[in-house]
Amino acid sequence: MQTKRIKSKDAFVLIEKRAELGAKQSALVRLGSVFLALFAGGLFMLIIGYNPFELYGTIISGAFRSGMSFQATVKIMIPLLIAALGVTLSFKMKFWNIGGEGQIIMGAVFASYFALYQSNMPHWLLIIVMIIAGAVGGGLWALIPAYFKSRFNTNETLLSLMLNYIALNIIVLLRDGPWADPESPGFPKIARFAQNAQLDKVFGVQIGWIFGIVLVVLVYIYLRYTKQGYEISVVGESKSTATYAGMNVKKIILRTMFISGAIAGIAGMVQATGSDVTLATGVAGGVGFTAIIVAWLARLNPIGIFIVSFLFSVLEKGSSVMQSSYGISTYSADVIQGIILFFVLACEFFIFYKLTFGRKEGGK
Repeated sequence: MQTKRIKSKDAFVLIEKRAELGAKQSALVRLGSVFLALFAGGLFMLIIGYNPFELYGTIISGAFRSGMSFQATVKIMIPLLIAALGVTLSFKMKFWNIGGEGQIIMGAVFASYFALYQSNMPHWLLIIVMIIAGAVGGGLWALIPAYFKSRFNTNETLLSLMLNYIALNIIVLLRDGPWADPESPGFPKIARFAQNAQLDKVFGVQIGWIFGIVLVVLVYIYLRYTKQGYEISVVGESKSTATYAGMNVKKIILRTMFISGAIAGIAGMVQATGSDVTLATGVAGGVGFTAIIVAWLARLNPIGIFIVSFLFSVLEKGSSVMQSSYGISTYSADVIQGIILFFVLACEFFIFYKLTFGRKEGGK
């Protein structure tokens, strides 16, 4: 059992790894963290002078109060769900891919080329080409940290993170240069996509939600029932074991990261062609980072990711309605979201570890 000791003057705290909690106990801990989060968030609301029951009611009703509100909630959910599925593959392999943001952006960039300059194709052929282009763009961008990790054992966390900023500035370069909208000389931007290059809508929402559901099923099957999914798990548990079993670890890393980035790239394509209908610097909008939280809260389970991403979207949409309805500062709304997320994330610590207090130094 691994034990970490944090000493004080008279006593110290032991952080001890727990025996694995059962599913029911883990569910109770997570449920308890939700209630604590709501309580702490309510205290903050009281401090700033609002009735917490009214604000929480507004958050919930704001996401569901009308058909348009629900559609907006689903619209927020689409790129978050797809991006979270993407990072799940790399995290299963314990490859710390923090570059989802850049992979989303590059998927949008590759797809946008066809939306801007090849929009005369038949509509559905163009959509298919843009999906493939988005996947290729995100996948190739993800291969960069994967190659350097497998070839030179570089730090994938830092490299994938830095690539996010390079990808963002590629959009700036295109916006201010070769892809600049000639009809907007005073304000640099990329032209709005033609109708033929925009995703269709089903039930009032762009069809990216269908792509998301299909990807949930495909990623679940891939991880659980395929040889490649099994290889990802083995590499994640121990690269030495994978090598001993005859697996080509470098090939698995490259393949998995390409697929991971490709899924994130599809999220970028969907956001650019379905929601923004142009290529802008806000195409990723922090989704790549939020997707990491969603994936971890769902324990890298595709079904769980679907549920958690929906709850995140309800919180995001409801908070914006709360902000506009009560005139609350943007920062206050962000603090409320942060408090809730902090408690929910912190509960994961207590599922795997426990604190022992009051032992005297030198005691048993």
